[in-house]
Amino acid sequence: MRWALAAGLAALLLVAPAAWAAPPEPDGYRLEDFRSPTPAALAGAVTVTTAQAERLWREGAAFVDVLPRPPRPTTLPPGTIWRDPPHDSIPRALWLPNTGFGALAPQTEDYLRHGLAAATDGDTARPIVLFCQRNCWMSWNAAKRALALGYRDVHWYPDGTDGWAEAGLPLVRAEPAAP
Repeated sequence: MRWALAAGLAALLLVAPAAWAAPPEPDGYRLEDFRSPTPAALAGAVTVTTAQAERLWREGAAFVDVLPRPPRPTTLPPGTIWRDPPHDSIPRALWLPNTGFGALAPQTEDYLRHGLAAATDGDTARPIVLFCQRNCWMSWNAAKRALALGYRDVHWYPDGTDGWAEAGLPLVRAEPAAP
């Protein structure tokens, strides 16, 4: 019995690392299941660790947070006051909520385009770091869009505010950028 248990555990240990590997990079944008493991990289972008993101932040790179903003619940009775949940982000980051979904409405695409231009002062060669939270495809999608828009120094920070906070780095209350 012990031998069978040990053999089963050994087999699990041999198989498990492959199951834990990052998913492959898709050809297009991620369209669903946004809060799930992300690829290890994004073709054309530099994937950065928290230490690398901090260095870029200290050097003045543009930081763009794409965490979605939850909509007002449709089940709230008329007249009910709705307050958006607070969102803490990396200091000096521009928060462009809802710009990391796989399919964007034209007005959301424009919001992203104008937001990226504002964050970089219109300089498509300026380093830009896109992030959200860990295991969130929103930042992967947004970084892929930044590349498609012609940004040439795109950094994807997959650990986002989770990794930043775990490293003891500062977070500040964020407000969405004006459209």
